Amino acid sequence: MQFISNSPDETQTFAADMAKRLTAGDVLCLYGDLGAGKTAFVQGLAKGLGIDEPITSPTFTIVNEYEGRLPLYHFDVYRIADSDEMYEVGFDEYVYGEGVSVIEWPQLIADILPDRRYDIEIKKDLERGENYREITVRECV
Repeated sequence: MQFISNSPDETQTFAADMAKRLTAGDVLCLYGDLGAGKTAFVQGLAKGLGIDEPITSPTFTIVNEYEGRLPLYHFDVYRIADSDEMYEVGFDEYVYGEGVSVIEWPQLIADILPDRRYDIEIKKDLERGENYREITVRECV
C-alpha cells in the first residue's frame, strides 16, 4: 500500500486510520531519514488508538509506553549499540505482548525483528515540496 502525504496532518490521519485496524502483538517498523516524519506517523497511530497524551520520540529512553485502546510501545533504537541491548529493556515482552510496538530505525536490530510485522518506509522528496512524503506499507508474514 502506498500513500502520498503533503503535510504532517495528512501523515497523522493516514496513521490514525491504520491504527484502527491494528491488533495486539502488531509490530510496525518505521524506516526513513531524520526528519522524514516517523514521529508524526507515531502521533497519528496514538490518536487512532485513543491516546491523548503528547507523543515524543524516545531517543534517549529507548522506549516510551502509552495506554489507549491497545498499549503503544514506541521504540527509537538509533542509539543502540547492538541487538543485545534490546533484551535489557524487555524487548520480547513488549513485541510479543498485548500492545502495538513501533520501532524507529529497525535496520539496526534487523536480526531480532519478528517475521510478522509491517515495514513502513517514509521518504521525502523536496523537489515535490517541503512536506511531501511517500509512505509505503508492506505487510511481512
